[in-house]
Amino acid sequence: MTARKKLFGEWMGRFTKVAMSGPEPNAAVLAELKMLRDRVPQSTGALVASGDGLLIAHDLPAHIEPDGMAALSASHLALSYRLSATANGGGFHEVVVRGTEGHVVIYAAGWASLTVLAGPEVNVGRLHLESRPVARAIVDHLAALATKPGKDRAVHTHRKE
Repeated sequence: MTARKKLFGEWMGRFTKVAMSGPEPNAAVLAELKMLRDRVPQSTGALVASGDGLLIAHDLPAHIEPDGMAALSASHLALSYRLSATANGGGFHEVVVRGTEGHVVIYAAGWASLTVLAGPEVNVGRLHLESRPVARAIVDHLAALATKPGKDRAVHTHRKE
């Protein structure tokens, strides 16, 4: 390993840590995702990703690779922000992708995104009704973590085996 790569690794390590105290930063976010799945019967999974595609937390089925889905969500979020700004000059809130086998809904959640997966028979109105408050709660959870002084600890993600 070159000195440059080592220095870069140390430098990036400083920026990938979140100052916090208390439970793991994604424990509250993960609890929100699990409650959302319980409240929307046709929901098949959810994840929270940063704007640059890093996975924060997920409650996804085993056949979906969480890191890849986080990256896809972030790229779709960026495209949606741009499309909304270009077409209407306003901000972006959510986007619904309706496919033959189900729905993917991406909600803006501050500097992150909430992605919810649901089956084709889901009541989209109910999905929005339940998911929008979760997106706002995630903004609050992540903001609280960013402002709390404390010990530096890396963000760990929940993974299903």
